[in-house]
Amino acid sequence: MGVRTDRGGARRTFAVAAAVTAAALLGGCSVGVPDPAVPGNPPVSSGPATPTITPGHDADAVAARDMPFSAGPALADGVPVGLSEDLAEAPHWKQVVSGAGGTSRYQKSDGCQVSAEVRQNQWPLVAADDRESTAGLFAYLDPTILPAYLKPASLRWGGERGKPGPAVEVLVLERAAKPAGQKAGRATAVMARVFGKAGSSVYVSVSCPTAAALAAAKADIAQWLTVVPPG
Repeated sequence: MGVRTDRGGARRTFAVAAAVTAAALLGGCSVGVPDPAVPGNPPVSSGPATPTITPGHDADAVAARDMPFSAGPALADGVPVGLSEDLAEAPHWKQVVSGAGGTSRYQKSDGCQVSAEVRQNQWPLVAADDRESTAGLFAYLDPTILPAYLKPASLRWGGERGKPGPAVEVLVLERAAKPAGQKAGRATAVMARVFGKAGSSVYVSVSCPTAAALAAAKADIAQWLTVVPPG
């Protein structure tokens, strides 16, 4: 998908939120991803309430295959992705917020916290490809985050829980917990993917007391949290 030129409005939209979320990320808190529509600016169309059918598009075939960054153009134009809430059923986890404004939040008995967000109308973030768009999302929220800081990872892409299934490629930013004796800090990780063709993004932030707890939480997320392919 080509580069959108209307970035000025999106930058104004994120101006305040970016400062807040940047501080939250560096402090180990959950991070939100605001939508790019702002009252007073030309509205971003939300599209039809019911997804349209793209002639010749086989949604089942797309859902049955891995979704690396290079496969982003295989999605139907403007048909959104979703996120499951299955992490609530994982051992030692509980859901504390369910789908409020596109965000679900979870807590684990060891003190880990997860915020899982899905956003639509992300067109101002769309760049040449999904990898570049995703790196741009991180930079939008915190301009100090360079692409070199981001590492590839994957989440589940549809399929049946408990069975091998396709994966969707994401980028991850991790922050280690501060050593003992310094100001309290938590180990954090943020996983994100912008789906340029769909105009959607998913954003999962994890905050844990220790690096070991973070590693276990990430394993739970990889097993239980599913990115739902467009129908």
